[in-house]
Amino acid sequence: MNIQMAGIRNKADALMCVEMGVNIIGLLVGQAHNSDDFISREVAREIKLALPSGIKTTLITHLEEATEIIDIAKFIDVDYIQLHSHLPESEVETIRRELPEKKILRLIHIDKDGNLLNDIDAMKIADFYFTDSINLKTNQVGGTGLTHNLDTDKRLVETLGKPVFIAGGLTPENVGYAVKYCRPYGVDVNSGCRATDGSRDREKVRLFVKNASQYDK
Repeated sequence: MNIQMAGIRNKADALMCVEMGVNIIGLLVGQAHNSDDFISREVAREIKLALPSGIKTTLITHLEEATEIIDIAKFIDVDYIQLHSHLPESEVETIRRELPEKKILRLIHIDKDGNLLNDIDAMKIADFYFTDSINLKTNQVGGTGLTHNLDTDKRLVETLGKPVFIAGGLTPENVGYAVKYCRPYGVDVNSGCRATDGSRDREKVRLFVKNASQYDK
């Protein structure tokens, strides 16, 4: 099971998560919506350079201009680019053309009832899809801690024809069921593994990885 830990802010948390079995580190750079997890591209690069070989990194960004996203992705040297904003397809085409070796994740916003809030058919360029809850009240498009109806995720996994990561209020307690029910390519967690000070809780991360992996067969 591919497990992305999003919102990592420092090397210590990143290395602990890797030790616990996380294989993708999500780095938030380029903010437009509410979040406490954004870091500078310099800090993101330091985290990237500290990781063992084989661990993937994702640039998670709200930015909407391809030139800015390309510049940051090159600077950090990430493996994946996760687009949280509604970029014109021409901007995504530019990213693909300039960075053909980097995988592109397109975000599908889902409300609490399982309704899609963006047009999947307009996302012509994507290596992976990524489902997540959205908090319209606080203008958060990731790390909300909110769950949604998993029937939607299951349907998307079965019909999109490309690998799907699922997210949205996942915790050590519910991730096993989510994986068993939806059978995704990967899962993503942020708030569900936080300690009270905003860092990553070692025991929560350990249990999340264990429970996410038990149905990965």
